[in-house]
Amino acid sequence: MKMNPFATLGALFFACLLSAGACAQQQAWPSKPVRVIVPAPAGSSLDLIARTLADRLRVMWGQPVVIETKAGAGGLIGMDIVAKAPHDGYTLGVGFNGPIAFGPYMYARMPYVPARDLMPIVLTTSQPNVLAVQADNPANTLPELVEWAKKRGNRFSYASVGAGSSSHLTMELFRSATHIEAVHVPYSGSPPAGLSLAAGDTQALFAVAPALLPLIQGQRVKLIAITSAKRSELMKDLPTVAESGYPGFESLAWNGLFTSAGTPPEVVQRINADVNTVLREPAVRELLASQGLVAGGGSSEEFKAFIDAEGRKWGAIIAKVGIRLDQ
Repeated sequence: MKMNPFATLGALFFACLLSAGACAQQQAWPSKPVRVIVPAPAGSSLDLIARTLADRLRVMWGQPVVIETKAGAGGLIGMDIVAKAPHDGYTLGVGFNGPIAFGPYMYARMPYVPARDLMPIVLTTSQPNVLAVQADNPANTLPELVEWAKKRGNRFSYASVGAGSSSHLTMELFRSATHIEAVHVPYSGSPPAGLSLAAGDTQALFAVAPALLPLIQGQRVKLIAITSAKRSELMKDLPTVAESGYPGFESLAWNGLFTSAGTPPEVVQRINADVNTVLREPAVRELLASQGLVAGGGSSEEFKAFIDAEGRKWGAIIAKVGIRLDQ
């Protein structure tokens, strides 16, 4: 029987296409550079975390890991890039409380829906806030501060590093637990907020400890308590809010790696496993600890469950206070 040459060519072409598709599917990830979006300025703690991970991961992956800082809109700009990236794991983002767990409850409209558009990969670090007051404040313990604040009534004001920040919401959680009156004075970051406290323009501030270190060393502010569930290894003499009369009180500033939803599970698992390996390195843990950061880790599923719990906890506080931010 005479074979049709066009049919033969067609069959060969189809076979080549199938073979190419199979090869592409079997091609190990990563086969090209990976970019990491940092939704904060260069030199920030998020930038430090991303670069620390990238230095190790580029060796493990045999590919460049490129850091891109995309600050703005409280982290929404950077995380929107991650949410809208191809679903292949080649665009990662360092997300944190604000644009992940707080945003859905504070913004009337977001450019992405975190639970729908982002895939949590792994918790990278967490960091407690510390409660600071002016150095000459008569209170030296949390009960003394609460008593002092209640006597001042509406003359008690507190600074925050920004409306809707972990700094702001932690004080609102504290107010809810202590029933103190307070006027909120938001600032654009830790430096001006800390200076307002040192100058006596405000009377209290929840912030991460490294941001206040110069003011503490200069004996312009002092620390009253820390918001972790247990005492910090770096500040063993500083009592927790929970042990100072408010059991169960905990507030952490956290961050983690995300990619776009729909990324293949095997890619997510590969990134998760490799980042966990990096976070277990003693040198990495020491470097992070020097910045007041506690190394994270765990599974993607555990990170998602943690985010869900954070959303419920802080969503209730945001609704109670009535915090609404416009884009």
